[in-house]
Amino acid sequence: MIFDRKLILEDGSEYPGRGFGAKCDAVCEIVFNTSMVGYQEIVSDPSYTDQAVVMSYPLIGNYGITNEDFESRLVAPSALIVRDINDNPSNFRAIKTLGELLEENGVPGVSDVDTRKLVRSIRDLGSRRVLVTDIDTPLEEGLKILKESAVPHDAVKRVSCKKRWYSRTSNPHFNVVAIDCGMKTNIVRMLNRNSCNVTIVPFDTKAEDILALAPDGVFVSNGPGDPADVGEVIGTLRELKGNVPIFGICLGHQLIARAYGADTYKLKFGHRGGNHPVKNLLNGKIEITSQNHSYAVNEKTLAGTGLTVTHINVLDNTVEGIECVADKVFSVQYHPESAPGPQDSTYLFDKFTALMKRG
Repeated sequence: MIFDRKLILEDGSEYPGRGFGAKCDAVCEIVFNTSMVGYQEIVSDPSYTDQAVVMSYPLIGNYGITNEDFESRLVAPSALIVRDINDNPSNFRAIKTLGELLEENGVPGVSDVDTRKLVRSIRDLGSRRVLVTDIDTPLEEGLKILKESAVPHDAVKRVSCKKRWYSRTSNPHFNVVAIDCGMKTNIVRMLNRNSCNVTIVPFDTKAEDILALAPDGVFVSNGPGDPADVGEVIGTLRELKGNVPIFGICLGHQLIARAYGADTYKLKFGHRGGNHPVKNLLNGKIEITSQNHSYAVNEKTLAGTGLTVTHINVLDNTVEGIECVADKVFSVQYHPESAPGPQDSTYLFDKFTALMKRG
């Protein structure tokens, strides 16, 4: 087998492979996803901005790309790393191959990588910076590029919508304003399905402008990067809390925590995939959840904030849900809308509508 591409990690390790998608270099953070299906939803999830995603499931691309399964208009990751790429999909719905989608959007892919070894490395040593480059790039040159490349802090600004837009449903009962930090399309679908007309606004929309829309509730979306970089949303939430029911998912969960005065921290390698067990402390049930995040809420900093923990990760005891009953505010770290993933947690949308119904 002839290798023409490789990965250079900042610890000096190298992983050879074969290129597909766009033939260009990329510097980003390397992470892994344990999902067995849903690669199209993954590559179109804005939360993966500035990341090289390693798929732990070995065969990727076998059902191609369809019009219906995009989670945004973006191809978000900076690179996609797989063991085996199938660019001859067997699916009557397919309109193109995964390789074609990446090529059209300037995203490099690397196949035939020893992903089992690579995932173990990320698990043991943590997420690191990576250079996706040609096989002939000298290691010393690659490490220099990694060292000199700045870490971006404007991911949410780049993926958020640039102007307000609407998603209406038949027989609406509620009007929801959704703060777009990199929102997945299925979240909007789920809100519509729960009788909500949704107004999606840019991440830096002021609290007074949101309240001027007379929402029954405010939703705070998922998105990429460090929540500490999104001070605009944190400030907005500080003004909104107590005035209207608020529901947050993923990055939105972290931003709500920071708006109440709690802190967040970066996990060693994050949680990504559709198979994470979470315990609901309110009823004792275990939910299998879909996750995609690098940061978590620091439970020790919740004391005195008015927030209580509602969900906990069974694997590592990280905070997966918080709530302020008095303010009608709650959030979860995982993705109850799934896409892809299990559907154990869709009840959270019912909880949101119940809070709005109470007024």
